Parts: sequence; C-alpha cells; structure tokens
Amino acid sequence: MQAIPDVQADIHAAIDRVRQAVRSAIHGKEEVVDLALVAVLAGGHLLLEDVPGVGKTTLAASLARALGGSFSRVQFTSDLLPGDVTGSPVLERASGELVFRPGPIFANVVLADELNRTSPKTQSALFEAMEEGTVTVDGTTRELPQPFFVVATQNPFDTAGTFALPDSQLDRFMMRLTLGYPSREAERAVLRNGRIRRAKGPVALSPEEAVLLQQACETVSVSLEVENYLLDLVEKTRTDARFVRGASTRGSVALYRAVRAQALVGGRAYAVPEDVRDLAGPVLGHRVVARSGDGDAAIRALLLTLSSPV
Repeated sequence: MQAIPDVQADIHAAIDRVRQAVRSAIHGKEEVVDLALVAVLAGGHLLLEDVPGVGKTTLAASLARALGGSFSRVQFTSDLLPGDVTGSPVLERASGELVFRPGPIFANVVLADELNRTSPKTQSALFEAMEEGTVTVDGTTRELPQPFFVVATQNPFDTAGTFALPDSQLDRFMMRLTLGYPSREAERAVLRNGRIRRAKGPVALSPEEAVLLQQACETVSVSLEVENYLLDLVEKTRTDARFVRGASTRGSVALYRAVRAQALVGGRAYAVPEDVRDLAGPVLGHRVVARSGDGDAAIRALLLTLSSPV
C-alpha cells in the first residue's frame, strides 16, 4: 500500500479491510464501527460509554487487532496507581541500578477498560500520553510508538464504584460513542452462540499502513463554506442560551480533523456539510455543558437552527 495519498483505490481498500475486520467481531453496529474508524484515522482517541455487557470491550479489542501493531489492555480499578500505567524505575538485581520498566501505555493501541473505576490521580496518568504522545517519568520524557490510539470504556457515572471523568480528561477524547442495546437478531446470534463471544477478528493493517492512512486525511479538501459552517456551529455553542459552556478550540480542531477523516471513510476527497452534522454530537457533545444536562441533544437542537451552506 505505497503512496496512499495518491492512490484512492488503495485507501478505500485499506479502510474497507479494517471496517470488515471489526464488523466480523461485533454485529449490528455498523454506524458505531465507522465512527470509531473515523477517530482512528483522524489521530484522535475514543471513549465508549454505556452500561456493562453491551460490547464496549469487544469493539475496542477488535478495533485494536484490526489496526495491527502492539496492543495492551489495562483494567482500571480503584487501587491502580499511575506507575502501573506509565511504568516506573525498577531496581535491577544484577547491576544494582534503577532501570525504567515501560508500562502498558507503551503500545500502539491501548484499551483503558472501565477508565472511570479508577481514581482521578491515576486517570491523569493518561493526560500527557493522549495529548503529546509522550510519557515523562522521573524527569525523563519517552516517545510512545506510532500510531498511538487510546480506546477507553466507561460505565455510566451513576454506576456503583465509578469516579466521574474530569472535563480536562474528557476533552482529550476526540469522540464519545454509545453502543446501545443490540438489535433482536444480533442478540439472537449471541444467545445461539451460548455466551458473549470475545471475537477478535483478523488483522487488517500494519502500523505503517495505519500512519499512512492518517496522513491521507490531510489531503482531504475542506471548502470555505464547510469551514465557515463548522466555525458557526462552534461559536454558537459559546453564545446560545442552551449552553452554560461552549466548545473549546481543541474541540473545533478535533471536529475539523474528524470531518476530513469521515470524508475519507466515505470514499470522498472533499468534505461536505453532512460530515459536520454527523460528527457534531460525537465530537462536541462531551465537551460542552448544556443547561439540559445532555450535550448531545443540545448540539442536535442547535444544528436545526443553523443555516447550512447547501
């Protein structure tokens, strides 16, 4: 898959391989799978929020496997420490010296399972990694492998034993998605299988191919009209009475990157207003504070009042 930005057929074939690999592991959630793929290609991180037992971990694990490269899973619990995630110096018996032992964060794809079950101190261990792609321990900064992608799952905040993620942590996730309950036929397949199957699916890409696909997003053109539409939406979240607090600049950048990736996933070399509308909720809903308490619903209502370029 060489010169991906110049060969559209290779781009679409590679994207379709990842899509089919993930769909082979989780059924009936095609839209969620495509949105997750958009987050990957845009170089963002993904937060999956829903009740336990609806396939969050299955989606995350199958996506990680499809992308190839190294993979680690961290089960977040109340007694987990930051060093358990980032790694820490360990005394080596042979030499008597302190040697840094990398933690599970040093992987291409990291599954942070039930992130909100751990304390805010341990949650903050992900901040630098998600924003800068580096980890600093004892004054030494180390680069993380590329591509680097965090897929986190969380249970609803009112579930026993959870700590609400702070706004600064939420803001580092490009998208927040909800799977919802499966369709009747999808659940029938689970029943006939006898258990909730942890299907892995095939490997669809190498890490190098994943990086090339991310670079291909930079070639997607965004017209001035679509750009203005996106900026109008972000500015309205800061002035409209439905919102206590609007989207940050990080939010507008995330939406712009996601729009370009969505166009690529859709087989286009250009973005359209529908890309902005489709992604506004998943990208901005968890970044705003709405008076109703439901950021996604407030974003959808705002879109109905915003004039579209086409």
